[in-house]
Amino acid sequence: MTQAFDIVVIGAGMVGAALATGLGQDGFRVAVIDRSPAPAFAPDRAPDIRVSALSAGSERYLQQLGAWQPILDMRATPYQRLAVWDETRHPLSSLMPRTLTEVEFDAASLKTTHLGHIVENSVTQQALWQTADDEPKVTVIAGHGVSALTQGSQSATVTLDDGRSLDAQLVIGADGAQSGIRDMAGIGVSRNQYDQQAMVISVRYQGPAEDITWQGFYPSGPRAFLPLHSAGASHPGESWASLVWYDAPEQLARLKALPKEALMLEIQQAFPAELPLLTHIEARASFPIARQHAKHYFSRRVVLAGDSAHTINPLAGQGVNLGFQDAQCLQAMLKEARRANDDLADPKWLGQYEQQRRPANRRMMMTMDLFYHLFSNRIPPVHLLRNLGLGAARALPFARNQVARYAMGIDDRLPAVLTQLTDRIPGLRQF
Repeated sequence: MTQAFDIVVIGAGMVGAALATGLGQDGFRVAVIDRSPAPAFAPDRAPDIRVSALSAGSERYLQQLGAWQPILDMRATPYQRLAVWDETRHPLSSLMPRTLTEVEFDAASLKTTHLGHIVENSVTQQALWQTADDEPKVTVIAGHGVSALTQGSQSATVTLDDGRSLDAQLVIGADGAQSGIRDMAGIGVSRNQYDQQAMVISVRYQGPAEDITWQGFYPSGPRAFLPLHSAGASHPGESWASLVWYDAPEQLARLKALPKEALMLEIQQAFPAELPLLTHIEARASFPIARQHAKHYFSRRVVLAGDSAHTINPLAGQGVNLGFQDAQCLQAMLKEARRANDDLADPKWLGQYEQQRRPANRRMMMTMDLFYHLFSNRIPPVHLLRNLGLGAARALPFARNQVARYAMGIDDRLPAVLTQLTDRIPGLRQF
């Protein structure tokens, strides 16, 4: 038996579930398919090791979908400040005191109540699954994958691993960086693997939940602190946090193999002095990092969004925020296609989606690469350049705040100085 829909979304991660919800609210008949069951939430459970820094722009989008209040009802930690500084020790460091090269962004200077929220991915995903499930026009199919894709002149047919067939005008691939539907559609990718990997560590620390997230930059890569919520009555006076440690794969393999007590000691010694006193390590995991960009965002009746279309260096946690921007743009284009009584896979509308999102995603990729290469080395002239840059950012709050407003999703355009700089980076067009 074949079921008919307007749109089939492959992947019910944060971006896919958001798209399914929004499209259902717009009146499209949507099926959303995911191999995993719905995520579960237990308030007394330790936080998920996977967290995201949701921007103000993403918060507004989630409010529109009806998912933001359920997220707040579970767990979300607002932060009012974001700090960046250079921890590389070098003879040139004596030319400029560290206090002059620390840059701090704060909500008050941006005339907002907070810069963003740190939220566990499973919390965001569960809220979005619930909003999707509540939509009468959305059908959630969990625990099944896609075994085949056939594209015709009028529709596409998705065959599930249990033999069911789904017909739709359009198939949206939101199934992540290793997207199966992207491969089935024959869409290639450009990929640049970084030498570093990232280790994420879920910890408890002594003290109340902090209102600041920070990154200290070392030649081996940044080390970051993302505050989470209070640990509650079971651990009085303690709070949860997520740490990120970028380093060479062999170094992270060594760290992952350490007993918790030894790892805790290494963290306290290796991280900046601003790190609170750790009391417990709950979990750890590492993953490779890469910049990846699909050669096309659509092919015939398949269109990509989120990590299926692009992945970036997770330096500033922009990945899911870019994915939500994809979702909003694609949803708007599909509404226009329907209003014009056009085929939902009409290249005119999918082409406009790509024309809007590819340059924006590419610029964010290159901006993160710029920071990555600027901070991840010991070359004296570059070391001096980045310190001068941080000093200038400290001295020029207007320019600094423009960058912050863009990263937060308050402004939707990259500041002109960064646009000009990233446009000059060699190799930009191939991504």
